Amino acid sequence: MRPAGLIRSLGAVVAAGALALLPATASAATPSTTTTTATATATATAVSISPVDLDGPTISTVKVTVTNAGPERMRSLKVSFGGPVGWAVQPSVLQMDGSLAKGASAEATFRIQVPERRPGFTVRTFTATATYRGGDGAGSATGTRTQHSGTPLANLAAAYNNVGVTDESDTKPGNYDGEGNSFSAQKLAAAGLRPGGTVNALGAELRWPDVPSGTPDNVSAAGQAVALDGRGSRLVFLGSGVTSGASGTATVYYADGTSGSGSFGFPNWSFDPANAHGATLVASSDGRNRPDGYGNAGIAYRVFAHSIPLDPAKQVAFVVLPGNGNIHLFDLAVAP
Repeated sequence: MRPAGLIRSLGAVVAAGALALLPATASAATPSTTTTTATATATATAVSISPVDLDGPTISTVKVTVTNAGPERMRSLKVSFGGPVGWAVQPSVLQMDGSLAKGASAEATFRIQVPERRPGFTVRTFTATATYRGGDGAGSATGTRTQHSGTPLANLAAAYNNVGVTDESDTKPGNYDGEGNSFSAQKLAAAGLRPGGTVNALGAELRWPDVPSGTPDNVSAAGQAVALDGRGSRLVFLGSGVTSGASGTATVYYADGTSGSGSFGFPNWSFDPANAHGATLVASSDGRNRPDGYGNAGIAYRVFAHSIPLDPAKQVAFVVLPGNGNIHLFDLAVAP
C-alpha cells in the first residue's frame, strides 16, 4: 500500500489522456483478474481493459484497447472509462481523429484514483465503452473487467449467519424470517431432510447442513464469496425465501480467470406458489417453530432448488452470492 501522503488529487497529477493507434494485440489478464468483452462474434468490435493497480491509495494508469473487427473503416471513435462509484477518472472520455481500418486497434490511456484497499474479499468492476460510426455497424461496444482481492470463504458453511432449524423442545434460537420463526427439525426429518443427509435436486447432489439444531445452518445472502470446486452444466442452490422478493444474481468465477453470472430466486418459505421465480419444490414440512414453541400445524414450510447455467468446459473456482438477504441458502453444488 502506498502512503496516503504521496497521493495528490487526480486532477493535480494527471495530464491529458492519450489515444493512440497501434497494431491489434491480445492483452493478458493477471491470475486474479476477469476480463469480459461484451461482444463475441468474429466481426464485432472488441473492447479490452488492462489490469488496474488496486494497491491504493494510488493513481493507476489504465489502457483501453478498441479493435475494429468489422468490414468497414471505423470513424468518429470515442472511448469512455469508469470504475466503482466515487473513483475519479481522468479524462472521462477520449476522442480520436481519423479512422481505423479493419483489424486495426486504438489504445486509450486513462488514469483512475484508487482508494486504500479494504480488508476482506472485494470485487471491483471497471467498464469501458466505445462509440463509433462504421466498423461493424453496431455503433457501440462495451468491455468490462472485474478484479478481486482477498480470499473467498472456504465453503458455504463458513458463511452460515442464520439459524433456520430448531428443535421443538428449544425453539428460541431460531430466526429464519427475522421474526423469531424457524423450521422444525422433527418435521424436516419427517420430510426427508436430516443433518448431513443427501438431497438430490436438479441433477446435483447436495447436503443438508450437518450441524446441531439451534445453531447457524444457512446463509442469508449478502454478496459473500464462497470457494467451490467443480465442472458441470449448472450451479444448483438449495434454500427458500423470506418475503416474496427473494431473487438476485450470483456470479461464478472460473479457474481460468473468466466469469459468468445468472439470476435465480426462491418462493417465500410458505404461501407463495411453489414455482415462483422458476424454483423447484424439494420438500415441505408441516408447521414451524415459533419463539413460544411449535405451531402453525397444517401449513407447509418449504425448501426449494434453483440453478444458473455454467460453462461446462471450465473449472469453477468460487461463487459470489446475490446481495439479497431474503435469499436463504442451505447448500450449493455443481450439477453435471
